[in-house]
Formats: sequence, C-alpha cells, structure tokens
Amino acid sequence: MSINLRLVIMNFLQFAVWGAYLTSMGNYLGSIGLGPKIGLFYAMQGIVSIFMPAILGIVADRWIPAQRLLGICHAIAAIFIISAGYYGMNKGAEAEFGTLFSLYSISVAFYMPTIALSNSVAYGVLTNNGYDTIKAFPPIRTLGTVGFICAMLFVNFAGMPDGQFGFNFSNENNFPSFQNSYGQFFVSGVLGLTLFFYSFTLPKVAVDNSGEKRTLYDALGLKAFSLFKDKKMAIFFIFSMFLGVSLQITNGYANPFITSFKEIPEYANTWGANNANALISLSQVSETLCILLIPFFLKRFGIKKVMLLAMFAWFLRFALFGVGNPGTGVWMFVLSMIVYGIAFDFFNVSGSLFVDKETDKSIRSSAQGVFMMMTNGFGATIGMLAAGEVVNHYVYTQTDPVAQLEGWTTSWYIFAVYALIITILFAIVFKYKHNPNEIKTTH
Repeated sequence: MSINLRLVIMNFLQFAVWGAYLTSMGNYLGSIGLGPKIGLFYAMQGIVSIFMPAILGIVADRWIPAQRLLGICHAIAAIFIISAGYYGMNKGAEAEFGTLFSLYSISVAFYMPTIALSNSVAYGVLTNNGYDTIKAFPPIRTLGTVGFICAMLFVNFAGMPDGQFGFNFSNENNFPSFQNSYGQFFVSGVLGLTLFFYSFTLPKVAVDNSGEKRTLYDALGLKAFSLFKDKKMAIFFIFSMFLGVSLQITNGYANPFITSFKEIPEYANTWGANNANALISLSQVSETLCILLIPFFLKRFGIKKVMLLAMFAWFLRFALFGVGNPGTGVWMFVLSMIVYGIAFDFFNVSGSLFVDKETDKSIRSSAQGVFMMMTNGFGATIGMLAAGEVVNHYVYTQTDPVAQLEGWTTSWYIFAVYALIITILFAIVFKYKHNPNEIKTTH
C-alpha cells in the first residue's frame, strides 16, 4: 500500500470519528430532555482544545511516537464515547446530565488532540519518505472531510427499527435513525477503535532525542502572545476570537432545529425534516470545494476582503436558517449549507496565511497556536455558552412546537445580527493593504 493511501485512510477515519456525532449530538440530547444543555456539551470541545493538544504534543515530541499516541488517544476516546452510548441505551430519557456529560467530556478531551496528532503523523511520514508536504498533504486532508461526510450520511440513514439494523432511504417518518439516538456514539466508538488498531500499522514518526526541552509554556504558544503588543496583530487575534464565537453554533443546533419541523404537520413528511444530517452534510461538501477557490480569491482580493467575505457568509448562514424551512423554503437551507464553505474555509485558511506572513519565523508555530486557541478555544467556548443561553431562553422554555419554531427563528436572527456587526466592525477597524504579488497561487 502506498504512503499516500495509508495516510488517506488515516485521515478518513480521523474525521469520520467526529462526523458520526458532531452535527447530530444536539438532536439526541434534545430527544432525552437535555436540549438546554447542548451548549455545554459543545463548549467542552473548545475548553479542552485550549490545553489538551499542547500537553499531548509535548508527549508526542519527547516520549511516545506520534502515530502510537494517536492510536492510544483514539482508544481512550472510543471507550468513553461507547460508554456514553451504553449509558444512554440503558437509561433512555432518564439519562442524567452529570454522568453523560462526564463520559462525553473525557472522550472529547482525548479526541480533540488527535486532530493535531494526525497532522503531525502525516507531515512526519511524508517528510521521511521524501514528499513535498505542501503538495502532498492537501489532497490527503481533503479525504478527511470526505470521511466526515460519509459518517454523517451513515448515521442519518442507518438505524435500528424493531431492534434490527437497517437503512431508511424512503423518507419513512419516525424511522429510529442513529442521528436521533445514542447509536451515533457507538458508530463513533467503532470507528475510533478501528483507527486505534490501524495506527499501529502506520510508519514510525521519531520522537525528539536531541535533549532540547520543550516546556508547556512553549507548547501553549505563550511566547507568541507578545504579538499583542503589535496593534494590527492584536486587532486580528481579537476579531479571530469574535468570529470563533460562530464556529460551533450550527454544529450544535442546526440538526435539532431542522428536525423540530417534524412536529409541524405541514412539514412532518418533508425530506429535509426527516434527514437533517444528510442536508447538513452539504455544508461539508461545500467546505471541500471552497478550499479550491481560496488561492484565486486571495490573489484577486487580498486577505482582508476574503476574511470579510467569510464573516458576511456567517451572517448569511444564520439568516437563511431563520427564513428557511424544509418545505418550499428548503432552497434557503441548501443555500445556507453552500455559504458555509466560504464562512469556514475562507476565514480559517486566510487567517492562517496572514499569521504565517506577519510573524517572525522563530514564533510562527506558536503564533498559529494562538490563532487556533483564540478561534477554536476561547471563541468557540464563549460562542456555545452564549448561544446556549439564547436558545434556552427562546426555544427550550417553550412547550408548544409552533412557539419553539418561532423561538428558533428569533435565535438565528440574533446570531445573524451578531455576525453582521462583527463584519462591519472588522471592515472599519482592521487596516490592511493588499499586495497581489505577496500571494502565491501555486506551489
């Protein structure tokens, strides 16, 4: 088996593990009466992302080869996510928040660092075998998103009717799909254990035996916080956090929102209301395709305008949820999924390039760590906690399905207005002059 194919399989499984529950967990939590706690579950991903990747990064650098640590982390994460599924299966609607949240939190604490570890494995293996990582890695990483999509579609169409495993492609209403149950945790766990065993077949990535010590202070990228002394970089990082607020909102709430239309007779039998995860998977398809557009847009418009496009796309993402429905307005949902690729990719990739260009080589990696910490750590955590308060107030305090749907609409409009305000402020406050010659469109 070629090196590329081996790494493709690794990336496919890496993100399939996450795709099995990331966009559908909110739906399951809502079905067992834990809808008001959705924000806390998704905020935990941001909390552990602040420190766990750095801690395990030191372990991989100094003691345990990255490919082995990748497998060990996936095994631990899988055991606890399966335990969460088993607990949910036995308790049903009587599942207690404390137990389920604890099992999930331990699982995600060991999963989130594997995203960086899988990148380290890929870079190390490619370099050791003489590959140009800039050219070889992007296609490999793209197949990771394909794995995410496949897992989403699987939990959407697979289920356990009458206790027997089966698929539903006929839009049968009330089909016990995995996207609505604890079954999604079992799917994620099985994929995680598969990657655990597979990781031991991967080429070895050597640890650092140079004797040079890397402290937690270094790993957390704290040296790069000196960049906040530069006004331009400080503004960029602060807005990165503000935009990071939006990153996980639709992951947590899009599925329960779309599925809630099943309670409205007019929409009960529509394809979208019964296949929310499949509909949402269009977002990941868009994400995959939009990566290809980034070089052209960066060359033509520059980093600031590309980032503004991303911010405005977040406004459209939320606003279209507010006005759409899975019936005659399903095209608005589809358009929301399409603009997600611009919202997510254009900001993350162009932001990463900006950090790479504007920072000194000696702290470049640390600066990238700060960028990720501000967006996926602090920003996403604050965003989910705040979004939880909004949704709980407007949606989960209501018992009537129509009133809940009106609450969802109000919530999406609040998120949209927030994204629009951030876009306008960024356009005014962030000063950056585009030089097309500084942007390379080919490698």
